[in-house]
Amino acid sequence: MLNNNIFSQFSKNQKSALCHSLKIFVKNNPDLSVDLLLSNFLDNENYYIEMNSSRLSFIKDFLNDSNFIKELKFYLIQCSKYYEYQKSLEPLKQAMKEKEREKRKFLKELKMSKEAPTKRQIYYYKNLCKKLSIEAKNTDDLSKLDLRNLIKEMTDEN
Repeated sequence: MLNNNIFSQFSKNQKSALCHSLKIFVKNNPDLSVDLLLSNFLDNENYYIEMNSSRLSFIKDFLNDSNFIKELKFYLIQCSKYYEYQKSLEPLKQAMKEKEREKRKFLKELKMSKEAPTKRQIYYYKNLCKKLSIEAKNTDDLSKLDLRNLIKEMTDEN
């Protein structure tokens, strides 16, 4: 795993906090290059350390260490690649959501085609026929879906 190979000088909790902060930083600045992300992150941390309000105060001794900066840059590159990959998957995710929506709609209609219409549906259908002065069909052999489609046709026409 990536996190085990980098920032070995920190404890597990410190490493987790640092990695989380870096991920959030990359996610909030997706259009910046890795070098710009690195310099902005280091500038921000230097500023917060000077103000004594850094959540990552444990890195103040390492901010000028070349090995730490190298690992930081490597991790920022990996985070950037991850978010670019996630962004490239977005159309696929949307297509899958749409397919699931269509599948749920189909299954709902399939279930409705096997059920008898409700009393409320029949009552609404008969009242709609009276209102539009249309002769009502026999609803004994119709399914919920058929009756819904009949009502929909009647309301669309008028």
